[in-house]
Amino acid sequence: MAASSNSSLSGSSVSSDAEEYQPPIWKSYLYQLQQEAPRPKRIICPREVDNRPKYYGREFHGIISREQADEILAGVEGAYILRESQRQPGCYTLALRFGNQTLNYRLFYDGKHFVGEKRFESIHDLVTDGLITLYIETKASEYIAKMTKNPIYEHIGYATLLREKVSRRLSRTKTESRKASVTSEENTPVEKVYTFRGPHWCEYCANFMWGLIAQGVRCSDCGLNVHKQCSKYVPNDCQPDLKRIKRVYCCDLTTLVKAHNTQRPMVVDICIREIEARGLKSEGLYRVSGFTEHIEDVKMAFDRDGDKADISASLYPDINIIAGALKLYFRDLPIPVITYETYSKFIEAAKISNPDERLEAVHEVLMLLPAAHYETLRYLMIHLKKVTLNEKENFMNSENLGIVFGPTLMRPPEDSTLATLNDMRYQKQIVQILIENEDVLF
Repeated sequence: MAASSNSSLSGSSVSSDAEEYQPPIWKSYLYQLQQEAPRPKRIICPREVDNRPKYYGREFHGIISREQADEILAGVEGAYILRESQRQPGCYTLALRFGNQTLNYRLFYDGKHFVGEKRFESIHDLVTDGLITLYIETKASEYIAKMTKNPIYEHIGYATLLREKVSRRLSRTKTESRKASVTSEENTPVEKVYTFRGPHWCEYCANFMWGLIAQGVRCSDCGLNVHKQCSKYVPNDCQPDLKRIKRVYCCDLTTLVKAHNTQRPMVVDICIREIEARGLKSEGLYRVSGFTEHIEDVKMAFDRDGDKADISASLYPDINIIAGALKLYFRDLPIPVITYETYSKFIEAAKISNPDERLEAVHEVLMLLPAAHYETLRYLMIHLKKVTLNEKENFMNSENLGIVFGPTLMRPPEDSTLATLNDMRYQKQIVQILIENEDVLF
């Protein structure tokens, strides 16, 4: 369904910190156009269609030609059907009537329906969004092209706030200075396509963000909401807002570190301190599992209390619970400690037969990691080296730890069981190399 009307259209949805500045009245032209856009009209097939995909409804007309689809839709603005390709059986097309012509789009399904990057729960939603977009871009193409000419972004406090946040950043360590050439990746926030509830306006140009879902993008660090086309005009120097960090686990590592102004995630520091204080000699450390429900309790404590979380021996006498919580933190990261971008380079380095060349190759790839990932990995390897120094009591050498931490710290970019199985011995080998050579590599 199209977004419903909003009685507060004349107000600003941006909370400005520049109190002396009066936000402009929102430009509602594009919103009005959205309300005028044609509504979808499903044309039901009058017969039962054999082999209809289970995720399509009666709007599916089976194998028909473009010409037949055009005849079915003729004269009905917003009408749509689904058809199977005559030339490519198994491939499906959305045929949509707009502007007195039939438009054909290759249709896909992966649990949701899509023709581009937006995903939709239903074909009806997809068509609704498509008609809105087509209508607005047909009626207001010149207006859209000029939207970024007079931004309100610089007048509502963001630019000043961002500069202040940047000036308060953590002073860079020698690790980060060695990696100056790649810190731009760490300082670049992630823009995520975002679904807003109800009408929403761009915080860069003040124009309505049209569409049914995923109208614009939201910065994962500071929460700025803008059109996708406006996002390239916004400086990539923002800091994450702690109010937007709802949890510790499952949060992007760099975002968490920047939000808390620390070198590493606090959960890594706190767990390692606890393990080194009372668990280095524990037999099977990191290999023996703690009780899952207790590990979940530790996770909830960090998500709820942050660095005030209590993981002391009085609450969790079994050190394997703390070790399990640390491993779970690494497994839950949306981007692994060894990032997707560097994964294949590490695997290739592990395959080098000459030990000296292999070590040099691993070192070169380490330099490609974002600063927060590098520092977290460095700190963990120093800790795991201490674990191996107590091998006589805990029976955990670098190879055993490599088996445990290989798939925990690095995952292949493609979600492929076969790729994971094929790479397991190289994952183990990389972690083993990092532990045994941590003093050289870091």
